[in-house]
Amino acid sequence: MHAEAKSTNPTLWHDLGAPITEPRRTLPDFGVLSSPPRAPDGRMPTPHRPLVIRVGKRLRRLVDRLIAAASLVPNHAVLDVRAFPWTAELRANWRAVRNEAIAIALVGEASPPLATISPDHRGIAEPGKWRSFFLHGYGYAIEENLARCPRTAALVAGIPNLNSAFFSILAPGTHIPNHRGVTKGLITCHLGLIVPRDGDVRMKIGDRIVRWAEGETLVFDDTHPHEVWNDTGGTRVVLSLQFRRPLRQPGRLIADLFLGAVRRSPFVQETRANLLRWNDAIRRRDG
Repeated sequence: MHAEAKSTNPTLWHDLGAPITEPRRTLPDFGVLSSPPRAPDGRMPTPHRPLVIRVGKRLRRLVDRLIAAASLVPNHAVLDVRAFPWTAELRANWRAVRNEAIAIALVGEASPPLATISPDHRGIAEPGKWRSFFLHGYGYAIEENLARCPRTAALVAGIPNLNSAFFSILAPGTHIPNHRGVTKGLITCHLGLIVPRDGDVRMKIGDRIVRWAEGETLVFDDTHPHEVWNDTGGTRVVLSLQFRRPLRQPGRLIADLFLGAVRRSPFVQETRANLLRWNDAIRRRDG
């Protein structure tokens, strides 16, 4: 475990990853976002998708089996970080990444609730408890956010076959129910940035329980069912990365075709549009 680096701004963070206490200003009207009325339990309903999307989801298991058969790395739920040498650079520079997360992503409304910008996450993302600051999303660079986090931007630029990169922020008491990722063609890496120590923050993936550590990387296959708890009084922050799984042919072709379809789908395009609207609204509010 790396030694703690002290924050220079205790209102945003302290050693236990305390909740953000900075006063929050009133946001402009975000009715432009695709946000239907909330259900009685407070969650926003997931959208009704076109038939082609629903059929695609049913074919996903077959596609994943074909991809798994062509994988050049194990198909385990949790993978050995040594199989991905570039993760060493993340671990060596984790404090610089954390400093940018604290200075940018954890300030005010910079990081929107995932349930607000991503309609397909509304079934699992508690309102306001899971927030994300996107740098890349399914191959789309969020240039404004990258410019605000130059050290992190430079690090993620060196990741082979990067698909997505964002700061994932879980408020105290957050529970993300069991779910699975979109495709086995992607692998996920988390770099621990702020991990509270006044309770238990963990993920169950497959039949394993894993925990984050500050300055350490966790590599896993999110198509295995997984569930997350932040049973602490603090805010958990990781740099979440997705990259293309190393594959032989024809798995590479199959995975690329599937990813291309996902990239063009409402799952990605609505989220991208909502994120850009969010950033624009913040920019207009702040003058």
